[in-house]
Amino acid sequence: MQSVQGTDALATSTMPSSKTAFIKWALLATVGIVNGYATILMYSRGETAFALLTIVLTALALYIFGSKKTYAHRYIYPGIAGMILFILFPLLYTVSLAFTNYSAKNQLSFDRAQSVLLDRTFQSGESYPFNLYKTENGHRLVISDGDQTLATEEFIMGSAVADLDLVPVSEVAGEKEAIKAIIKNRPGLSNIDLHKQDGKIIRMSGLRKFAAVQPLYTLQEDGETLVNNETGAVLKPNMEVGYYQAVENGEFVGNTISPGFIVSVDTANFERVWQDEGIKEPFIGIFIWTIVFSALTVLFTLVIGLVLASVVQWEELKGRAVYRVLLILPYAVPAFISILIFKGLFNQSFGEINMVLEALFGISPAWFSDPVMARSMVLIVNTWLGFPYMMILCMGLLKAIPDDLYEASAIDGAGPIQNFMKITVPLMIKPLTPLLIASFAFNFNNFVMIYLLTSGGPNMIGTSEPAGYTDLLVSYTYRIAFEGGGGQDFGLASAIATLIFLLVGALALLNLRFTKLEQD
Repeated sequence: MQSVQGTDALATSTMPSSKTAFIKWALLATVGIVNGYATILMYSRGETAFALLTIVLTALALYIFGSKKTYAHRYIYPGIAGMILFILFPLLYTVSLAFTNYSAKNQLSFDRAQSVLLDRTFQSGESYPFNLYKTENGHRLVISDGDQTLATEEFIMGSAVADLDLVPVSEVAGEKEAIKAIIKNRPGLSNIDLHKQDGKIIRMSGLRKFAAVQPLYTLQEDGETLVNNETGAVLKPNMEVGYYQAVENGEFVGNTISPGFIVSVDTANFERVWQDEGIKEPFIGIFIWTIVFSALTVLFTLVIGLVLASVVQWEELKGRAVYRVLLILPYAVPAFISILIFKGLFNQSFGEINMVLEALFGISPAWFSDPVMARSMVLIVNTWLGFPYMMILCMGLLKAIPDDLYEASAIDGAGPIQNFMKITVPLMIKPLTPLLIASFAFNFNNFVMIYLLTSGGPNMIGTSEPAGYTDLLVSYTYRIAFEGGGGQDFGLASAIATLIFLLVGALALLNLRFTKLEQD
């Protein structure tokens, strides 16, 4: 009896485990099937990178949750997946784009670009005015061919009608549709081919006309060469620039044909940075300015923050709490609000700063049009935004300095300045160094401040890509990618972004090195 009861109890205890395992494997199988199907769809549409990302994340999830050895690591999977999705993948994708000609004009795969060209048509004959009639059972298209009137059979607007025959008619029963009805149904009318009795095919070529059309390009047997049916020109894909181009005597001639397609250009984008004078000169100038801007910002904010922290920590100062609150306020106000307010204050014609300067000294600086004044304004505003952060750091570090040192220096007859230079600064500089490097790296990529205050201006003259005197490397990259006159050159922007990553990565390694030394 006890044996039977023990067997029943064992069966009862194992049932939930079996049910849980079934549910787990069913969920894993469902995730694998759904993501596998999504991967196939991405790959079929040419999104190879995203298809590969889906495979990696799915395989990692199935491995961690499906294996007994790795099941204990299931809690860190969201963190790993997030790191892959939001850090590693964007980084690798950006670096990969740096070796391609990816731009606003070169976004398609070769097959897709070829398909777009093969869908183009041209008017190969005369045009015919038409009217759309509404009948009892649908609509009819009526074409005027000289003295002859041709009409289609009745069809339902919006149905999958692709071909209709035109036959001569003496009159058409129904109500003629207004132009607004033609505009409303234009997408459907544009997909209809009308067949005349002489074999000609006509398509909609305007809101009031049909015309004889035929494909502009014909694909040859090699699967790559196109023949222009209108001019007879032979076009082949130019794999160096990513466009179809006319060929004569085995050489590419004439203009390229849009849309382009994505091709590998190896290190051409990186070489452009050093070989194209229209890019090289502004890049070097912007690189130097970026370093100077970041270094001066750190220096100014550190000096001001350290001095103010020392002042508000002075025990003899009355109302220290009020001063602390007032000095921290710039840090509490959202940066974008402060930047836009300063943009108004520095306005050359109506800003309060120029009004005061003109009233006191008779000068009215051109803050936004003169390169030197624009850079000075940028430093002033960024120092204002950054000094409260440094002041807070210094206040905390000052608290950590033992009072015994100051008491001993007072016995030796040292004054406040000597205490500051001989005790405060040496004891604070080491723990501050990693934070200063981090601040430098942040200002190295301080896109928001530049974009909201000056948008990179004033602009440089004679550059291949848009560039300004107050641009940082990050804003310069943004302007190349999204404001470039040559069609938003994402490949070149990715190359510069890769260089920025290497520079900032070096700063990060330097920061870790200093942090390790500080810990040791």
